[in-house]
Amino acid sequence: MGGWNERSCCVMLNFLFQNPLMFKRKLVLNKWKMDFRPPQAVCVPAIHLHMTAATMQVSQKDFQKAQEQLKLLKKDPGNETKLKLYALFKQATEGPCNAPKPGMLDFVKKAKWDAWNSLGSLSQDDARQKYTDLVSSLVSAESASQKKEASPEEGRHDGYETLIVTTKNNITKIMFNRPDRKNAINHQMYREIIKALEEAGKNDSTIAVITGNGDYYSSGNDLSNFTNVQPGDMKKMAEDGAVLLRDFVGHFIDFPKPLIAVVNGPAIGICVTVLGLCDLVYASDRATFHSPFSQLGQSPEGCSSYLFPKLMGLAKASEMLLFNKKLTAAEACAQGLVTEVFPDSSFQKEVWARLEAYASLPKNSLAVSKQLLRSMEKEKLHAVNSRECEVLKERWLSDECINAIVSFFQKKSKL
Repeated sequence: MGGWNERSCCVMLNFLFQNPLMFKRKLVLNKWKMDFRPPQAVCVPAIHLHMTAATMQVSQKDFQKAQEQLKLLKKDPGNETKLKLYALFKQATEGPCNAPKPGMLDFVKKAKWDAWNSLGSLSQDDARQKYTDLVSSLVSAESASQKKEASPEEGRHDGYETLIVTTKNNITKIMFNRPDRKNAINHQMYREIIKALEEAGKNDSTIAVITGNGDYYSSGNDLSNFTNVQPGDMKKMAEDGAVLLRDFVGHFIDFPKPLIAVVNGPAIGICVTVLGLCDLVYASDRATFHSPFSQLGQSPEGCSSYLFPKLMGLAKASEMLLFNKKLTAAEACAQGLVTEVFPDSSFQKEVWARLEAYASLPKNSLAVSKQLLRSMEKEKLHAVNSRECEVLKERWLSDECINAIVSFFQKKSKL
C-alpha cells in the first residue's frame, strides 16, 4: 500500500462516504451513532476551542457532569464535533495518543485515531477543560434553539415538518424546508404540500406563495423515494406513487386563489413542471430550470406535456422535456415559463413588496377572476394529469427507468 498518502486516503474516504451502495459504517461515541455522509470531510483539522478561563482547571466532578449532559442532547452535533469530543475524552482520561495507527482502510478507527493524535501533548487537565467547555456550548446552543422554536414565527401554522407555512399580511407562504436536501420532495413533503394548499385555499388569505428555504427552490423528487423499495413491492410503489402525484398536481389545478411561485434558486423536476399551473412565477437571476425526465428514464408530469408547448412552443418545450435542456432564469422568462426575473441581491425585497401590494387587492374579486381565467381548461388539465400519471406508473416499473436511476447514483458517487 506504498502508494497511499493522507490526501489519497481522504479522497477515497469521501468517495466511499458519498456512495451508499458501497459504504455504510457507524462510529459510536458515548452510545451515539455517528453516520458519515457528505459533504463532511473525514480528515480532522486541528482543534481550536475557546477557553473561557484558561487558568481554571475543571474538576473531575464537572467533567463527569459534562459526560452526562452530552447524553441528554437531543440534536446530533455533527461528525466533526463528535470526533473532537471523542479525542478530548481520550486525552483527558488516557493522556496523549498511545494507540498504534490503524491501517489506511480501517476508516472509522483511523478517523478517531487522527482526531486523538491531533491533540499532541495537550495536558489531561486542559483536555478536561476543553471537553467541558465544548459540551457546555452545545447545551447552550440547543437550549437557545428550543426557546426559539417555542416562540414560533408570527402566523406560523402547526403540523408541518418539511415545510414552513405562515399567514401574514393576507399572504399564505408555503416554504419548502429541507435545505440540507436541497428541498427535495419526499413522500411526506408531497402530503404536507397538499395539506398546505388545502388550508391556504380555505383560509382568509388573499394570495398564496410557494418558495424555498436556502439556496435551492427545490431539487425535485427525492430519489430515495425509489431506492428503498424491495423488488416485490415495486408494483405497489408505482401505483401508490401515481395516486399521490395525481392528487398533488390536482391541488395545483384546483387551487381557488392566485398562486405565485417565488423561485429563489435552482428548480428541478416536479417543482418546475407545476410552475405552469401557477398564476405568476417570479425568479432570482441565479435560478435555473431543469426537467431531466429522459435522463432518468421517466416522462413529463405536472401537466407540462400540455402546458409547456402552449407556453413555449413545441420546439422549445421539446428541448426541455425530451432532451433535458436546463434553462437560465432569463431563458425561462423569454420562453414564457417565468413572469419576471429580479437581481438576486434585491430579489426578496422587491418581490415581497410587490406581493404585499397584490395581497391588499379585493380578495373575492381576485378569486372570481382567477376562476374565469382557469375554468375553461380545468377538465382538460385533470385529464392530462391522469394520463401523465398512468404513463409514469408504467415508466417506474420499466427496466429502463430502474437502470437509469441506478446509473444516476453511480455517476453521482464518482463526483
